[in-house]
Amino acid sequence: MRDIAVFSGSAHPELAEEVCSHLGVPLSPTRVSRFANDCLEVQLQANCRERDVFLVQPLVKPVQEHLVELLMMIDAARGASASRITVVMPHYSYARSDKKDAPRISLGGRLVADLLVAAGASRVLTMTLHSPQVHGFFSVPVDHLHALRELAAHFSQYDLSRTTVVSPDLGNAKEAAHFARLIGADVAAGAKQRFADDRVRISSVIGDVAGRDVIVLDDEIAKGSTVFALLERLRELGARSIRVACTHGLFAAGALRRLSEQQDVLEIVCTNTVPVPAEEHTGKLRILSIGPALAEAVRRIHNGESVSALFDAQPIA
Repeated sequence: MRDIAVFSGSAHPELAEEVCSHLGVPLSPTRVSRFANDCLEVQLQANCRERDVFLVQPLVKPVQEHLVELLMMIDAARGASASRITVVMPHYSYARSDKKDAPRISLGGRLVADLLVAAGASRVLTMTLHSPQVHGFFSVPVDHLHALRELAAHFSQYDLSRTTVVSPDLGNAKEAAHFARLIGADVAAGAKQRFADDRVRISSVIGDVAGRDVIVLDDEIAKGSTVFALLERLRELGARSIRVACTHGLFAAGALRRLSEQQDVLEIVCTNTVPVPAEEHTGKLRILSIGPALAEAVRRIHNGESVSALFDAQPIA
């Protein structure tokens, strides 16, 4: 791993440390300071000249603060003559702004992608985008990973003979079907209508869940409106047990606590693409690490090897 430099912003330094540990390289220091007029200043405190630079920064709360920090890190690396700048962004929060569903609104997903490229990003490494078309918003190469194998490895410890994976909506059904194949389960999907950011109705579930052990699979959980609506429908349909899984556990507005208080929810599983504050953890929460997957992707990018080979996955034994 010669000529590689990995830096972390302030969004998730623990994940960056884990990635570096798996790579066997040090995490180079970054200094973030603030002027009296509230403007940020970012300094990369290691040599970048003609090096392969990786900047680890998920866009998590406060999103705008971390976005500007990331843009400045990219600009600093470009100004320091980095040979290539890869943004390692496990969670791209603006991916939710992917379509014009109201008059005179900004497509934030595309705008922020343009900002990252304008700042000097050479390529992007991300995980489980909210919708596949966001990949096309970037004018530089994007390596789009998923956490389905990590999730499948976790759930393989259970008896899955009567298990159905349920996607909360048809948009995520393809990922749910892939996950179901990995663990040898059936698949179902909810018919969802969204009326506002926190108002959701699931009119029916397409597939058999009566008397089944259900794994609800979504890409992210923020306020949990969709999951709570689906839980009501699953109860009505007679699901035997319920576990909830997602890649990005944002858990805004007390969603983790409220989910944990649901007696029929046995477990809540997410990955560490975003940090979950220790004081919010509950006994039902399980956090899986995507550090090894990110590290392997970084290694392959650095060495010019195929990243798509990581997806040549067989069912979990």
